[in-house]
Amino acid sequence: MVNGSLKIDILLDSSKDFRADAELIGRAESSGYDAAWIAESGGNPFFALTIAAVWTRRIRLGTRSALAFPRSPMVTAQIAWDLARQSGGRFVLGLDSGLRSHNDARNGEESPSRLGRMREYIKSLRAIWDTFQTDARLRFRGEHYTFRLMAPFFNPGPIDQPDIPIFLTGADPGLCRFAGEHCQGLWAPALNTQSYLSNELLPALGSGLISAERERLDIELAAPVFVVSGQDEAELQRAKHAAKRQIATLARSPANRGIISYLGWEETVDNLNAIATSKRWEMMPNTITDDALSEVAIVAEPQDARARIQERYAGVVDRVCVCVSRENAGLIETIMKA
Repeated sequence: MVNGSLKIDILLDSSKDFRADAELIGRAESSGYDAAWIAESGGNPFFALTIAAVWTRRIRLGTRSALAFPRSPMVTAQIAWDLARQSGGRFVLGLDSGLRSHNDARNGEESPSRLGRMREYIKSLRAIWDTFQTDARLRFRGEHYTFRLMAPFFNPGPIDQPDIPIFLTGADPGLCRFAGEHCQGLWAPALNTQSYLSNELLPALGSGLISAERERLDIELAAPVFVVSGQDEAELQRAKHAAKRQIATLARSPANRGIISYLGWEETVDNLNAIATSKRWEMMPNTITDDALSEVAIVAEPQDARARIQERYAGVVDRVCVCVSRENAGLIETIMKA
């Protein structure tokens, strides 16, 4: 059972224009969205959220896929603590272990060593946060991380809401079970369908919850969604082309092998790889048919998009995150007006 009514959020890729990203988040808050998330891509996802934490008052703020392992847990802990303080407890830390190896992709599971490292990473974050909040001695020793010193000068001190939620990004069965055991949220892959979420991802998540003696209400499942729309036919075709370009890029990633197999898109990926080998990048969107686009995206008139989102995802996930770019920023207000 999902956590109450379906929440509708926006999802931005990090950019170099942090002020503009924060302004989009402000527009989302004014329009009534529940949360705004920034994925780590071309820029640091924490910077725009720092600005948005000051400018906004209600909307929840979070990272979708901040890379964990390139950052020390101490660095991540301090950034998250600062954002939790600045936002008045509205910050959510979304972590990503990074792309799996090709061997992991073929096996359809995250390697035990990567999951073990992520388990330590999360435990060390919580140990550091406990020291920040209670001034208890920091004593964390693991195979990958050890923290045994927190001088008062470097301790930022307690905050009003110290229980920072941790979301994990991924779709492999092992990672989903791990999230069910240890996290407050799980991010579904950007390529998803209602059937895939129900038949593949949720059962793996549920097995983790059972093993940790947790309930479904103890975790949120968030699903990104591409909304393809336009005020006229020309605008719709531009939106379709942009979405197909993004989907073609995602389809080639080893991290999405599971959903590609589930959808039966292996031949499509072979064609995309052949196009990439010949460096005919402009041809890649043409490989994604309109039927394939409709399978993994919401293609609708602007005023109908919200109803279509509810129809596809209500009762399956807790949060739907509309993927927003500069090109479709006008959808921010339109979707919530419907």
